[in-house]
Amino acid sequence: MKHQFSNVEKAFLAETQLNQITTKIPYIASDSFPKLGLLSALSFLEWLSENPQGVVSLPIGKTAQYFQQYTHFLLNNWDTKKGKELRENYGLAVVKKPSLSELTFVQMGEFYPIDPKQHNSLYHYAVENYINGFGLNKEKALLINSDEIKLAEERPFTEIFPDFKIDLSLRYREAKTPLEQLQKQSIFKIDDWCTGYENQIREKGGIGFFLSGIGPDGHIAFNTRGSDHFSSTRLTETNFETQAMTAIDLGGIEVSRNRLVITIGLGTLRVNPNNKAIIYAAGEAIAEVIKNSLENEATVKFPATSLQKLSGARFYLTEGAAVKLDDAIDCYYTCSPWNHQKTERAVMELCKKINKFGSKLDLNDLKQDKYCSMIPNLDEKTVQSVIDSIKAKLQKGMEREKNQVYYHTGPHHDDIMLGIMPATNRQSRDASNELHFSVLTSGYTAVTNSFLYDTLIHTKDLINQGKIEMISFPDFFKDGYKYKWDKDIYHYLDSIAAQSNEEKLRGVSHRVVRALVTIWEIKNQDELREVIFEILSVLRNSYDGGKNPPKIQKLKGMIREFEEELVWAHYGIMVKNVHHLRLGFYSGESNYDNDILPILNDFRKYKPSVISLAMDPQGSGPDTHYKALMAIAKAVEEWSKEEDLSNLRIVGYRNVWFRYNPWDVEVIVPVSLNALATLDKSFSECYITQVNASFPSYQLDGKFSDLTQRVWVEQHKQIQLLLGKNFFYQNDSLLLRATHGMIYHRELTVEQFITESQKLGKAMENIG
Repeated sequence: MKHQFSNVEKAFLAETQLNQITTKIPYIASDSFPKLGLLSALSFLEWLSENPQGVVSLPIGKTAQYFQQYTHFLLNNWDTKKGKELRENYGLAVVKKPSLSELTFVQMGEFYPIDPKQHNSLYHYAVENYINGFGLNKEKALLINSDEIKLAEERPFTEIFPDFKIDLSLRYREAKTPLEQLQKQSIFKIDDWCTGYENQIREKGGIGFFLSGIGPDGHIAFNTRGSDHFSSTRLTETNFETQAMTAIDLGGIEVSRNRLVITIGLGTLRVNPNNKAIIYAAGEAIAEVIKNSLENEATVKFPATSLQKLSGARFYLTEGAAVKLDDAIDCYYTCSPWNHQKTERAVMELCKKINKFGSKLDLNDLKQDKYCSMIPNLDEKTVQSVIDSIKAKLQKGMEREKNQVYYHTGPHHDDIMLGIMPATNRQSRDASNELHFSVLTSGYTAVTNSFLYDTLIHTKDLINQGKIEMISFPDFFKDGYKYKWDKDIYHYLDSIAAQSNEEKLRGVSHRVVRALVTIWEIKNQDELREVIFEILSVLRNSYDGGKNPPKIQKLKGMIREFEEELVWAHYGIMVKNVHHLRLGFYSGESNYDNDILPILNDFRKYKPSVISLAMDPQGSGPDTHYKALMAIAKAVEEWSKEEDLSNLRIVGYRNVWFRYNPWDVEVIVPVSLNALATLDKSFSECYITQVNASFPSYQLDGKFSDLTQRVWVEQHKQIQLLLGKNFFYQNDSLLLRATHGMIYHRELTVEQFITESQKLGKAMENIG
């Protein structure tokens, strides 16, 4: 298929192996998420140079940061050495510096209703980052401001929709109360406003440049799965995947489930047949959605397929996001020399393709398969070579090690558990091993205001009832609060054993009181009550998803830290072996002393023989994952200058966000039903802020532990299909007979780890 690429796009295509494009919509693949930002910025400026008075709709949210960053850099450095070099390399050498002042900006969507002054409103984001940030003309902009949408009797939305819920069935049924009557009238007024917004876009000739991410269900703007390809601007509901993705912005799934949205439609994007509509996406987690969006015929199941009729439609992808495309699979096998990893993948995917156990595959099956037929020296021993190599990885995952010092790290609380908990449990069973668990960030964003409010109310009641006895001890507020933190843990675990929810809550309150005294430097019981009252007042006057003051953030973080200590105390790990590093980058205070030195000092102190970390090789996962990885890599590199690290092993794991394949890894760890039960029980009992899944994965409406179990079980089936079920239930190994899940993880030398992280760092580093 012949596609017309711009000069910028041709330059980026020349840098990628994925240039044999057979999809319905053309795409460009890059090696990192930041590079997508550079590509998007250059494409935008290229289009702008030809359309200085055009109509644009630009991305809103965290994923837009690199696009904005590189746009600013290029405009500020148009004629500097670095700027000229970039323009020459990427097709803009002869283009004059464009101006953004005459553009018309169109906001593509907004939560409704929401106060436009809130920092989590998309209107606020658009004004701050595009109107003010890019210097666009606000008078020419089309913005979605909830306060400016007129409702019945000119009343504000806080009166018409006091609980922020809108029942769209009122469009079709009778109103049953006076309030419902006002709501019904208001819904039709909102609909009229949306029609007017759509008309304004059409009167301007439609959108000429559209840039947006894509949701986990394939949504564009807020056009979720099932949206009409001819849809226009409208007030609408969202689906669970979208609600899960927006939960962090709105303060929890409890809020996002009930918040409607105003969105431009898929039809809106096609008003202008020359619209350059760009969808960008990063990471393997989105790869299935990308495959469905690019390789399927137009269907309402995949909203992006509506763009097929736009000649200017493009997908800008990381290699991870493109990994499931037929083109990418072809390139995987043909663009580099063959190795055993390719043989493993070809054989294991053939097992799945034809639903046949590895031991049942014959040579003819392999010869008839497109990729297996490429295996060098293909013969009857080929399948057995794969079986043997997978068994070797499995055997490595079963080794019982002694005299090791394990330093397990997680970017967030629960990352280690959801990544490799069954492996850590076995490590703890040998008394010669020393285990440390280090969480690198505070994690306060995972604690909702409502959880903290309810916890403080309960704590206040217990204080008033005299049930927090420690605050009556004469030295408690002086230095007593610093001691017996392990006792809080023991009390809570005793309460789990006794099945006493009341005592568990009292255990939480004990730790909350210690945290309050620590953070606010409280001197007596009266001050303690005053501080609790003050926090409750702040929370009552805060909106969901709003930014808390630093001290409340720290309090939330210390609750998360308590949870992490509870998990590992199940296996006798003391509080002193659970480290809370609170690295600076999480709160915007990133530097060597705040990010690298705390990790390095722990390495110097504990001298680990094994270090584990969450590994996101393309930096396309949560931003915290990448920053934590790079901080660890730099600390290891610094430590290697002081110590001989030739025997240090680096374990790279993934969890519910991203998954490895068995051919990607060096180690496969078997997981028993007992280990699965332990995971679920400890998650449910210890991660008290998460058990109701206020910030769930879009993959499952439930606990992260449930999703983890599903992943591990699926991975077991993958291995089972190659090795056969009888390999497990007839095995001499007690562990393998009990196995019903699998964990995949990397194992690298220091040199390999530093090399991989440096490569990632170069791809991710800022320009300028």
